[in-house]
Amino acid sequence: MSSFINEDFMLSTETARQLYHGSAEKMPIIDYHCHLVPQQIAENIQFRDITQLWLVDGHYGDHYKWRAMRANGVSEDYLTGGKHTAWETFEKWAETMPYLMRNPLYHWSHLELSRVFGIDKILSPKTAREIFEECNAKLATEEYRGQALIRKFGVETVCTTDDPADDLRWHKQIAEHPFGTKVIPAWRPDKAMAIDDPKSYKEYLKKLGEAADKEIDSYADLREALQKRHDFFASRGCKLSDHGLEAFYSADYKEIEIELIFKKVLMGIAPNPRELEKFRSAFLFDQAVMDAEAGWVQQFHVGAIRNNNSRMFNLVGPDTGYDAIHDQGMAAAGNRFFDRLTAAGKLAKTILYCLNPKDNEVMMTMAYNFNDGTCPGKMQFGSGWWFLDQEVGMRRQMDALSVLGLLSRFVGMLTDSRSFISYPRHEYFRRILCDVLGKDVESGRIPASEIADVERMVRDISYNNAKEYFNF
Repeated sequence: MSSFINEDFMLSTETARQLYHGSAEKMPIIDYHCHLVPQQIAENIQFRDITQLWLVDGHYGDHYKWRAMRANGVSEDYLTGGKHTAWETFEKWAETMPYLMRNPLYHWSHLELSRVFGIDKILSPKTAREIFEECNAKLATEEYRGQALIRKFGVETVCTTDDPADDLRWHKQIAEHPFGTKVIPAWRPDKAMAIDDPKSYKEYLKKLGEAADKEIDSYADLREALQKRHDFFASRGCKLSDHGLEAFYSADYKEIEIELIFKKVLMGIAPNPRELEKFRSAFLFDQAVMDAEAGWVQQFHVGAIRNNNSRMFNLVGPDTGYDAIHDQGMAAAGNRFFDRLTAAGKLAKTILYCLNPKDNEVMMTMAYNFNDGTCPGKMQFGSGWWFLDQEVGMRRQMDALSVLGLLSRFVGMLTDSRSFISYPRHEYFRRILCDVLGKDVESGRIPASEIADVERMVRDISYNNAKEYFNF
């Protein structure tokens, strides 16, 4: 595949090639936000076949691929229906591939075939069977088990995404049987804020209360239970939190109001929109205070509207490829939220991610309102996320960050993936970064005399900034 996934893929200038091969290519990876399943890491999973690894693994799978296959006319039976063999599902993916040109899946899939399996063939119906069989033969070996796949890409640290009620036993097992990559939990308390469905919420509170060894009969009890679990996560090496939000929340509230809202929910009464906003505002503030006091980094992924296809939600459940970009405003509430934390002296290191590209500059300027000089890049505009995790989205994110802030202090890429072979996305990001900077050097926008500083910038964004920022 010398004309496609070659050593200079995505590198359009000589300077870009020098930057990538000389400064970015060999840097270790810190994957500070992903959705790998800790049990699969601990048990050193051996995948049955490429379909399980790449397309469908029980309820989970690659929702990017599922959306593309549905759009290409592939029946749901091949994805979540469980009615077809691994080969039949893979064949449908191969049939979809020729229609994916200019979609990032075309690049990612061929990068993964090349970098993971050493297969430099274009996936199509003509090559599907030989690629399927070659991948499966390799997956049957020790070199292609889960832990080996992580080590293959020089991954130094992985941060999974974990609920406060999780006992973290798999993280403990990994720590007791190290394999060369540090695996750290990250705190994701979204379910503890989800009072809009009282029945499900009460079931969750029972689970959380058992984990914290505490009856939860009030909001004060909830806060105390979460603090206990927060401390437990810290004892297991956790240094990051993460929140998945439709928007920021910063309504005015009084403590008694939050307690009354909480009591209503415990009685099975759904909160009205105003009550929901007040509760979320209080909850997010309290969580942010916990993070600041623990010295953690907090992350906010903002702007998804989820489970939009009600028929398919009822059939196959959440997280199956029916989420989209939201268009809510976030500037006023977001700035007010961070101002509140700053006024209280409780603002932790923070990374902001937006899902709507119209919010790039909004997020960027919001973050920089609250940098306080205590450390470089305390408030960060995060990498292109989800639907923006592709070439155009990455370039736009880098442009917004460069124009309105300091690209040099950026903590770089993450996979945000459940897949053990998503690490070529770090390579993809680094190649785009080097292409952006290489073009600037060759066009005279960055002086060629300062190439040493540009090389340092590439190394820092690829690895060094994250290493220092997260204190791993």
